[in-house]
Amino acid sequence: MTGLVILAIIVAIVGYVIFIYSDLVTKRQLKEEGWSGIDVQLKRRTDLIPNLLETVKGYMGHERETLEAVTNARAAATAGANAGPAERSALEGALSGALGRLLAIAEAYPELKANTTFLEFQNALRSVEDEIQLARRYFNGAVRNLNTAVESFPSNVIANAFKFAKSEYFELDNEADRAVPTVKF
Repeated sequence: MTGLVILAIIVAIVGYVIFIYSDLVTKRQLKEEGWSGIDVQLKRRTDLIPNLLETVKGYMGHERETLEAVTNARAAATAGANAGPAERSALEGALSGALGRLLAIAEAYPELKANTTFLEFQNALRSVEDEIQLARRYFNGAVRNLNTAVESFPSNVIANAFKFAKSEYFELDNEADRAVPTVKF
């Protein structure tokens, strides 16, 4: 009878380990899915920028420094597309700041503000920024859940045994980057 009890305990322990391992794998996959969502939205944003710049160049010819800053920030963000969350968020924060300055300067050009193509790009950019924010929230929630499981007992024992590690959040580094630029219509 004792052998049967020991066998039942071993089966229960193995079952629990399998359950925890599967839960950790699920959390890791949700994190990867979240990162993929962020990546898609960031790609959409970088794809919009060349067309937006072409639209504003005719109106803002003497704002060369601002246009170059957006172009350089876009190039850096595109080059860092395979970077981790911390480096990618820094690159994307710089791009967001450059775009914010561009849109703020565009306020001084009434003809540009009346241009329907510019308004369409501005609305598309705003929509993409909203999608990025939603994707970031989803990703950071998935990271939180994974990190909690990796650090909490008893799942941390299984996580350490199978080399599950904490993940980085996707955050904006600079408090000024967190401020949403206000654009008057």
